[in-house]
Amino acid sequence: MTARIERVVTEGVVDVDGAEHKVENNTWIVGDDEEVIVIDPARDAEKIMEKVGEREVLAVICTHGLADHVGAAIEVAARDEAIIALHPKDRRLWRETWSETWPDIEMEDEGLFQVADVELEVMTTPGVTQGGVSLYSEGLGAVFTGKTLQADGPGKLGGEYPALADQLTSIGERIFTLPHATRVLPTHGEETTVGDLERHFDDWISGSLTRKSGDAPDPADGPLVDGTKAAKINLNSD
Repeated sequence: MTARIERVVTEGVVDVDGAEHKVENNTWIVGDDEEVIVIDPARDAEKIMEKVGEREVLAVICTHGLADHVGAAIEVAARDEAIIALHPKDRRLWRETWSETWPDIEMEDEGLFQVADVELEVMTTPGVTQGGVSLYSEGLGAVFTGKTLQADGPGKLGGEYPALADQLTSIGERIFTLPHATRVLPTHGEETTVGDLERHFDDWISGSLTRKSGDAPDPADGPLVDGTKAAKINLNSD
């Protein structure tokens, strides 16, 4: 059967460096009428599994180890004994949510997952976290970008950019090499396309950020700043 993409939106509060941020998360379900892969299961396992229905969950893939990406991973995987996959550099972040367990698979660059009639290729895209990944499906014409890239530009953590240079490199060298029509499906907010965002890349490099998809950069937004020192955020998994 032909694979399709479905979205489940959940809400919650994330604590970053002692400050609480209300966020909405997209959990993406990829598969057909028989089997699915769940990407970034956030918080509400019951809501996610209601969308999955009777279909078999083959794998749970977490694009990052942050709590709002892995919060429902164990419960979503449990029913069908699905494997849980995470990049090894985010294992320490995983343990902040799940202190007594580890993911089943340590993802590597160019690794492949198959569901229904499509493949998901792992692309390492560090920046917001060291172990951040995106998942590209040529068959679906889509890339699941986690927190790396959103509709309004590079994703942030608590309003800051923990490793901006790495993040922009990930976006430019990995995501923006994909076809312009490729759907960008992030973990926060609405979808867009590679072509819609790529035209802003030079602006980001020079220090401007688009706030809404399609808008021109606003000089009042100020320069992009590497937030590691400014916000005292330490995501070093070593």
